[in-house]
Order: sequence, then C-alpha cells, then structure tokens
Amino acid sequence: MKKKILQRVLLGVGTLWLVSLLIFVGTEMLPGDVATAILGQSATPETVAALRLQLGLDEPAVLRYLHWLVGILHGDLGNSLANGRPIGNELLPRLGNTLFLAGYAAIIAIPLAVGLGIASAIWRGSIFDRLANTLTLISISVPEFFVGYVLVIAFAIRLTWFPSLAMVDPSSSFFDRLYVCTLPMLTLTLVVLAHMLRMTRASVTAVMSSPYIESAVLKGVSRWRIVVSHALPNALAPIINVVAFNLAYLVVGVILVEVVFVYPGIGQYMVDAVTKRDLPVVQACGLLFGGTYIFLNTTADLLAIWCNPRLRHSR
Repeated sequence: MKKKILQRVLLGVGTLWLVSLLIFVGTEMLPGDVATAILGQSATPETVAALRLQLGLDEPAVLRYLHWLVGILHGDLGNSLANGRPIGNELLPRLGNTLFLAGYAAIIAIPLAVGLGIASAIWRGSIFDRLANTLTLISISVPEFFVGYVLVIAFAIRLTWFPSLAMVDPSSSFFDRLYVCTLPMLTLTLVVLAHMLRMTRASVTAVMSSPYIESAVLKGVSRWRIVVSHALPNALAPIINVVAFNLAYLVVGVILVEVVFVYPGIGQYMVDAVTKRDLPVVQACGLLFGGTYIFLNTTADLLAIWCNPRLRHSR
C-alpha cells in the first residue's frame, strides 16, 4: 500500500509540474506585447524597451520560466503588473472567499446527491427514479451561467429574497456571507448535484446485482439495510472519485459563477487579470486551480485505495 501511495503522490507532483509548464507556455503564446499593453498610448520604443528590461521580458522564455518556478517553490508568486503589489497578498483573501463558497455548496450538494442517488437505486424504475433521472439530465444540459441568471430573475428580481450581487468584504459576518452567497451556492449545487447523483445510483445499482446481495435478499434482510450495510461500502470507490471531481469543480469551475454574481473570489480575480493582461496573476491563478484539482483527485485515489481491501493488501 505504501508503494501505491508513493506512486500516486509522485504522479500528482509530476502532473502539477506539467500543468505549470503548460500555463507558462500558454500565457507566452498570447498575442501582443505585455509592455506595450501596460503603457498604452504612452508607449514609445524607448519606454517599451525600458519596461521590458524592468519586467525581465528581455530574457529567454526558458530562463523566465525557471525564475518563475523557483519563486513559486519559495512561496513567491511574483508581483502584479497592474499595481505592482505582491500577488500572494491579494490572492489569499480571494482564495478564502472561493473556498467559503465551494464549501457552502459542498455541504449542501454532497449529502443531497448521495442520499438521492441511494434512494433512486433502491426505488429503481419507480416514478421517483424516473423523475430524478429527468431532472438530472436537464441540470447537466444547462450551463451554470444560465442557471445563475434564472435564479437571479426568480429570487432576486421577482421575489426579492436574496441580493443579485454576492458582495462580501472582510468585515462581513458569517451569517451575512451565508445570505449573500445563497444564490451562487444554489447555482453550483444544481450544477454538480446531477453528476454525483447519477454516479451514486449507477455504482449502487451495479453492486446490487452481486451474488452476496442476492443472498442477503433471500435471507430477508431489509432493502435499506442491504444498500447501506452491504452495497454502499463496496460502491464507495467510484462515489469518492466523483465527489472529489465535483469538489475540484466547485473550486476550479467557479469562474463563471463568480463573474455572474460579481463575487470577489479567485475566478473574478483571474478574469480581471486577463482583461488587464496581468500575466503573473493569470499564471498564479491557473497554477492554483491546477494544484487544487490535482490535490483533490490524488486524495480521491488514496481514499479509494484505503476503502478497497484488495488494493490495500497486496497479494
């Protein structure tokens, strides 16, 4: 088991290095010149050359990537080109906001999806099962920004129950944050609920056809006990994977939701940086998103190994 864990960890580290390389190359391939974009109308050949020298843009791309990577390993994300401030000082509060919103949605979505998925597997073929499948298909087919706008029209404009903009600041209390983040939370919940529900149903249904389940049925064990005590533990591995995938989406895929509700998270910060052509900020946000996704998926792999005795104990 230790060897499997080490392999997964090393694979995660290698993947993160490849992600950093792709992010740097992708931002380097963007059209235009950063120095010219920063100077705007005041750009002259002399001022552009001076700014490129100041920002280190006159160095080869390989050398700049190595400097960037070494800085990240030392905890230095660089400075913003827009205001010259350290990126870490502005990124950390926004990371807290994004994690708050993602955690808020996860606390609601994960138990609801797993519970509805188990109920759908138990009452397979019933009206409840068909209704759940239909609603989840609709939810999967609709993009999150459309769901957000519909919720704004329904609950912010017509019913005026919640604010249309999720504006928070460090002075906001915990309950104020819960209130203003309700509509973004509902948007994220509706987006990720369907995937987790369908995977939970599929995993439990597949296990329910096993011989030991049929033996438990013949012994007269209740259906709920069969599912919870016998089927669910053996269906945990794919459920854990899909939950981790959707947790990663709640952090990584929150960009559109933050833009719709003008929420001061990492996604909004990254979009603003793209419009200003603030490449160090774009690189830092992209690396943070990639690291979060890799970390959660690696954790899911390790939990799947721990839950499966055949993987936990080598032959």
